Amino acid sequence: MTQNFEILEGYAADVLAISAHGTLTRHDYEEVLIPKIKEKVHQEGKIKLLFVFGDDFSGYSPGAAWDDMKFGFLHMGEMSGLAIVTDNAWLRLGFKTFAPLISCPVALFHTSEQADAQKWINEWEHETDQGPRVSVDHKLPTLEDKA
Repeated sequence: MTQNFEILEGYAADVLAISAHGTLTRHDYEEVLIPKIKEKVHQEGKIKLLFVFGDDFSGYSPGAAWDDMKFGFLHMGEMSGLAIVTDNAWLRLGFKTFAPLISCPVALFHTSEQADAQKWINEWEHETDQGPRVSVDHKLPTLEDKA
C-alpha cells in the first residue's frame, strides 16, 4: 500500500514536517502520521507541525477524516504551532474556519510561500501560557424544545 504522507527532513528538533499527496486514508494516519507524531511528542514534549499539501493532494477517505479530527482533538495540547501550506481553496477555508478552536498558533501559507512557512515553524518559540485561544468562561444555557 502506498503511503501518502512524506516525512520532510531538515527542521528544528521539535518540528514534524509532513507533505501530503493523493487521497489520505485511515492506513496513512494509523501507520505513518499518528506513530510519527507520538514519537516526536515523546522525544520533545510539545511539537510544531508543518503540513505541506502537494498539488497532487486530492482529499481524505472517510476513515482518514475521522482519524484526523479525533487525533487533533485528543492531542491538541501537545501542539505548540501549526503551519499549513496549500493553495487548495477548500482546505484553506477549513483551516481558517477551525483555526480559532485550535489551542496553538496556526499560520496558513500559499504554496509559493513555503520558505516563509518553514522559517515560521522553525523559529516559533513555545509560549509559557498554553491555554486555549477560545474563551470557555461563558457557558450557553441548555437548549430546550418548547414545542
